[in-house]
Amino acid sequence: MATAGDDPSRNPGTDSPSPSGWEQTDLLALVSAMEPPAPAPIPTPEPAPTPPSEAIAAPGPESCPEPEAPGLQRLLILDTETTGLDSEQHHCIEVGAILFDVPHRAVLSQVSFLLPCQANAAEAVNGIAAAVTQRPQPWQAALQCFEAMLAAADAVLAHNAAFDRQWFGQGVLPAISKPWVCSMEDLRWPADRHLRANPSVRDLALAYGVPVWAAHRALTDCIYLAQVFERCPELEPMLQAGLEPRRLYRARLSYDERHKAREAGFRWNEPINGAWSRRLSEREASLLPFPVVAVEDQRRTA
Repeated sequence: MATAGDDPSRNPGTDSPSPSGWEQTDLLALVSAMEPPAPAPIPTPEPAPTPPSEAIAAPGPESCPEPEAPGLQRLLILDTETTGLDSEQHHCIEVGAILFDVPHRAVLSQVSFLLPCQANAAEAVNGIAAAVTQRPQPWQAALQCFEAMLAAADAVLAHNAAFDRQWFGQGVLPAISKPWVCSMEDLRWPADRHLRANPSVRDLALAYGVPVWAAHRALTDCIYLAQVFERCPELEPMLQAGLEPRRLYRARLSYDERHKAREAGFRWNEPINGAWSRRLSEREASLLPFPVVAVEDQRRTA
């Protein structure tokens, strides 16, 4: 006989009926029912597009310029190739230039271009055929680039600057009012480089360990000079001394003492016939071990 404890419809120890299997209460559902409903997500508004006039541009080199120290900062190293030696009769057919950052010893930009000509009497020297200068090429755009580089420079440097400067202000080439420095005559190279007083570009390159691989093209010589300057720790004081005002001086020496003038970088018959002469600053002239006299520099006043 079944007893109350055997009745599956009752809970043990109680008289209340137990729910059947299909009537079991889901505890998770019960808990969920007791919890408040989760709030609906708040939609995030999309950012409004920035008008083009209010767009923030990425900072460029001109927006945060590096403060510059006093003194010569940028040097335009240039060289020319010409059809001859006289700017009144001949023409410049090539310009090469490098904008050089002096404090950082770095090349900033460079350009080289040919100017069209009908004939080149100096082709044996510079290797530029007149027909090559007439080939289609954007020399006008290159000339504009050169003018922009010139505007950014504090001074212009050339090897034998007296020759190169005469071509500017002639034809299509702009006149140059910036200070000029001659790396052959105006710079005093360190004695430990064992250079003569008026060294060639080739001599400078070899003295500073720069390989010489070509010659007689404008940009090539500019590259040699830039690489020399990269290796020159004394560059700043050399350039400042090279910018000192200069005059032409004639050595006052006897024939037997002519070796003193030669050792000091004076030239015989150039530009004064029958005399040893050189362009010097007053400071340099006062340091010479022999007397000199200032004379009119015909190259500057012609």
